[in-house]
Amino acid sequence: MSFVSHTIHNNTFWLSSHRTVYWEQQQALIVSDLHFGKTGHFRKHGIAVPQQVYKEDLQRLFSEIQHYNVQQVIIVGDMFHSHANKEIDLFNRWRHDLPQVTFHLIKGNHDILPQDMYHESGLVVHEKELVIGDFIFTHDYCEEVVTNAYVFSGHIHPAIHISGLGKQSLSFPCFYFGRQCAVLPAFSKFTGTALISPKTNEKVFAIVNQSVISVN
Repeated sequence: MSFVSHTIHNNTFWLSSHRTVYWEQQQALIVSDLHFGKTGHFRKHGIAVPQQVYKEDLQRLFSEIQHYNVQQVIIVGDMFHSHANKEIDLFNRWRHDLPQVTFHLIKGNHDILPQDMYHESGLVVHEKELVIGDFIFTHDYCEEVVTNAYVFSGHIHPAIHISGLGKQSLSFPCFYFGRQCAVLPAFSKFTGTALISPKTNEKVFAIVNQSVISVN
């Protein structure tokens, strides 16, 4: 695992190859698009996806929380994949072992569980956005923001093409930092990606194997 620091508004954010961002000043872990329950949803419909995929994601999140000793987790949407199943029950048992950590969920398009289920999961739910100081957290990416605040978002599962020797070209999930808005990689590895085309002066950090590398 590797880390890269990135500064916004005099705040330090640590980008991890585990697809998380640690906000040093707020002792907060920021993640997006966990899609917990997605593998169970596929199995329910007869598609053989091993539950180990989900358990590895859950363990990765737990390890990041322990590593940074965070006070809060900020989830910028699509925490759960639409419908309740046994994988969400497993998350609830795991989450209640961390009563000292506040979990904020800014709802995404897949977060359509009944409200009482979010309460059972120990989540503080925000319908549209969460504002902390000079930063806004929301699910949908917005290119133009009429504010001096900086926006963290998710939803599109960004990836970037990196060319190798000859004509070889591969795509990798990435952290994308525009002038006023960042897009985080999907935390879940069981998701698709969307290729981005960064503009001049925008920053992109690709997750390549166990490393975070700047591609600008």
